[in-house]
Amino acid sequence: MRKIFITAHSMEIGGAERSLLGLLENIDYKKYQVDLFLLRHSGELITSVPKEVNLLPECLSYSTMGIPIREALKKRQFRVVLGRIHGWMRAKRRVKKLKLSRDNNIFNEYSHKYTMWTMPNMSDKVYDLAVSFMAPHYYVIGKVKAKKKVAWIHTDYSTFQVDWQSEAVMWGQYDRIISLSDKVTDSFLAVFPKLKEKVVVIENIMPMHYVEKLVNACSVEKEIPKFDGINLLSIGRFSYPKNFDNIPEICKLILKKEEKIRWYIIGFGGDEMLIRRQIESTGMQEHVFILGKKDNPYPYIKACDIYVQPSRYEGKSIAVREAQMLGKLTIITNYATAASQLRDGYDGVIVPRDNIGCANGIYEVIKNEEMRDYICQNMKKEDYVSAGEIQKFYELMND
Repeated sequence: MRKIFITAHSMEIGGAERSLLGLLENIDYKKYQVDLFLLRHSGELITSVPKEVNLLPECLSYSTMGIPIREALKKRQFRVVLGRIHGWMRAKRRVKKLKLSRDNNIFNEYSHKYTMWTMPNMSDKVYDLAVSFMAPHYYVIGKVKAKKKVAWIHTDYSTFQVDWQSEAVMWGQYDRIISLSDKVTDSFLAVFPKLKEKVVVIENIMPMHYVEKLVNACSVEKEIPKFDGINLLSIGRFSYPKNFDNIPEICKLILKKEEKIRWYIIGFGGDEMLIRRQIESTGMQEHVFILGKKDNPYPYIKACDIYVQPSRYEGKSIAVREAQMLGKLTIITNYATAASQLRDGYDGVIVPRDNIGCANGIYEVIKNEEMRDYICQNMKKEDYVSAGEIQKFYELMND
């Protein structure tokens, strides 16, 4: 049997994590042995990892990378703390030299880069393929032995600033770099054009068994009650890229034309108080509702009328693909990679990103029942699981 090593930071409820679950669901375990290394053994999805996967023990050094330095000191991880502080100081100087804005990825990158020397090996085995599925990508380079090494890109590189010289060295040590779509590839190569020959597109593989098992697991009528209007739903981390802080204003603009609308938001994160303040300041308390973190979002998708992803930017949204899998009409904003997510007017709708344009676009979809029926019929013809992409994954070992 060929041996595969995969690493990720955890199995929290997130798009990349659900994509990883889809990959693990579709591997042929009669031919491949998979070791999974998680930096932290946490997250609601960890119980859904297939039983055939060998989950390697948690290592204290790696698990302290995602916690405050004060907590890491309490755990006596002095070498890791030293590396993190060194990385922070180097990053601070680099950001100043490059005159970058606060919206950059250098502090994260340098934290990983300058702690690699403090970390033990992730495994003592030699693998046919080692996969760094989620950042940090430095550790697979130096802490895993494998014949081939690949790393995944999950984000749009046009949306934040990086130290391209430093990252180019890291990415260049991988045999292949996996992109989710052509648009994600374009944004990556705009920063790292010399890495073009290393990039391969493998679309997200959806965890269909996981979704089917959970979609009818519970009733959500108390939280999303039926009424004679339109229920909208958005899912994601409460963070700047998702743009949920603008939902109350967009909803208010729609309500000027359409009285019967409610907008529900599922998720968690640092922007929750900002979103709540926006709900209050716009007077949307009876129309925009935060449902919080949900281990199982699928009954909520099923209960809504339209799924909306109002993001400022995305790599390729798993929540959008899940809504399409469940046959739910989907609207997304015109972020840079939107065209790789769906076909506008065929299996979803793309609306402008600004609040007025977004509101007008959603309103037009609500009023156009014929278009909604047409799109829903088209979605039934499409394969949103993308199980065939697993063959591209196998080919990485023979490339």
